[in-house]
This record gives sequence, structure tokens and C-alpha cells, in this order.
Amino acid sequence: MIVVFALGNCNMPRVTLTQAADTPVPSILTAEETPLPPAGELGLAENPLILALPPSADSSEQINAARAIAAQFTERTGYVVLVIVPDSYAALVDALEKGNAHIVLLDPLSYALAYQKDLVRAQYAVVNGERIKYGAQFLAPRKGGFESYFDAESGVNTADVSVALAQFSGKKPCWSGQTSPSGYVIPIGLLNQAQVQTRPAAFVGGQTTVVRSLYVGGICDFGATYIDARKFPSLEDEMPDLVEQVLVIWRTPEVIPYEVLAFSTNMPQPMRSLFFDSIPAIRQTDAGNEAFKTAYDIEEIQAVNDGDFNEFHKWVRESRLDLFSLLGER
Repeated sequence: MIVVFALGNCNMPRVTLTQAADTPVPSILTAEETPLPPAGELGLAENPLILALPPSADSSEQINAARAIAAQFTERTGYVVLVIVPDSYAALVDALEKGNAHIVLLDPLSYALAYQKDLVRAQYAVVNGERIKYGAQFLAPRKGGFESYFDAESGVNTADVSVALAQFSGKKPCWSGQTSPSGYVIPIGLLNQAQVQTRPAAFVGGQTTVVRSLYVGGICDFGATYIDARKFPSLEDEMPDLVEQVLVIWRTPEVIPYEVLAFSTNMPQPMRSLFFDSIPAIRQTDAGNEAFKTAYDIEEIQAVNDGDFNEFHKWVRESRLDLFSLLGER
């Protein structure tokens, strides 16, 4: 489902719209009720650009902040911009495919799926702790007899991934969850690339649970997490010797984006460039910066392009997972 908020009194044929108010009351549309975009030049009143909030955003503060961003886009570019609230990332990707979304903040898997379908171009990445990407690591218990191919002192791998992962053939993995990039999707892609067949996995419901399961034993032989889930405060307090007993076998480079602000490929390149330039201009104002924080929880962004995530896309493809089905389960 998609909820749409108008910025004015226009009657847009794309969808049924709700009159904007301080606390909007949305009209909820199913995918079947949302028609294909009308003919006409993109960005005009009869064919507006669509700014998407994060799925299931439901606070009036977020909605009003997104409306403020949309109004700034309109003022600076001259194009009409509306706001939608998708019900899920699967619905958001579906909206992109139907031409019902154009400016979107995507999590890693929805970005991967939209990119695979040639629906988006990455423009900015969200910065987290001075980084735009993070990595994954394969872990195994010391008592399992596995060999580590990661040098903790230098922070580098000492062998190719295929060598490091070959020892997991026929072993049982612990994965955190089916929609976790670092705890499932990327590790599966690496195992497939290395042609390593494992036993059916245990999905244990969290990355700290993966670490705890390996430490305790009896559930699985190896697992994967973000770097470095072993040092999560509650785990260190509970198991002081955790780092010595649960080994890093191999680490990926930092390849997984935190979040990607992307534009639809339906937007012509000159239009994308205009909106790309508008975002830092909006964020340089106190009101605009606060609007991005409220609507998207964005503190800092960095200009990027899709080539910055080539390895991520490669390993997601190697996972051979149905991303649309995974996104629909969240």
C-alpha cells in the first residue's frame, strides 16, 4: 500500500490525494488502485515527481518534514513534488517500477533490487560514523578447529576468500535473519562464489545471537555478522573471553551501504542533476537540514554513484536470493 500527501489543492490523476494539513489524514491505496503514471511531462502538475518517505512512516512530524522538503524542491527547481509513504520496501520498489516514486531513500536490499531492475541511480549515501559502507565477517568457535585467515593485528585477510571458506563445506551456518545484508545475503553470495555447499542453516534472529550461539556451541558450526558484532557491550560483559573463543575467519571489505538516496531512472539526466544540486542547498539552511533529520534521520550524506557499490551488487547477485520476496516479508 502507498499513502500519498498533496502539497496543494491540485487534483492529480496519478492517485487519489489527500488535502495537505498540519496533521494529514492519508488515503490508503492498494497497488491495484494506483494507476500507471499519466502521459505528460514529468514534474508538471498532471505528472508530478514523487518523494518517498521511509516505509510505514506514521508520525505527523516526519510527514510534515517531507512536505517541507518537497516544497523546497518545487521552489528551487520549478517542478511539482508530492510525498508518499510506502507500506514496505517491496511496495516502494514496486512504486519505482510503476513510475509512482522518483526520489527515494533505500536500505541496502531495496537499493540492490531497484538497481538490478535499472530503476534508480545512486546520488548520495548516508554517512554513519564517517563511513558510507560497512563490512561482514565470518566467525567460528575456536573449539571447532577452524583456521582463521584474518590477522587481527594488521586487520587484513591472509588468504583468498575461496581458501578461507572451503573449510565450511558440509558445515551448518547460523544466520541472523533473511533480510540481513551482513548476516545472510552477502555471506551467502560469497559462499556461492566460492562454490561451498553447506548444511541447512539456523536462522537465530539477530547478529548478537549468532555470536552467542557460536560461543555456547551445539547450534551451528559457523556464522556471519557485521564487523565486529563480538564487541557488542552486553556480549563482552556476559562473556569476557568471547573474542578469544569466537574467531574471525575472514572479513569482507566495507561494501554494504547504510542507506542510499537515489533518483528514478525515469528522471532525465538534466533533471537528476538539478535535484542533486538542490539537496545540499536545502540542507545548508537550518530548516532544510532539520527537515532531512526529521523525515529521514539523516545527519550527513556523501555524493556517490552506483560504481561505488560494485562489489556489493556483485555479491548480492551471487546470493541468488529473491530480493522482492525477502523485502515483502518485512
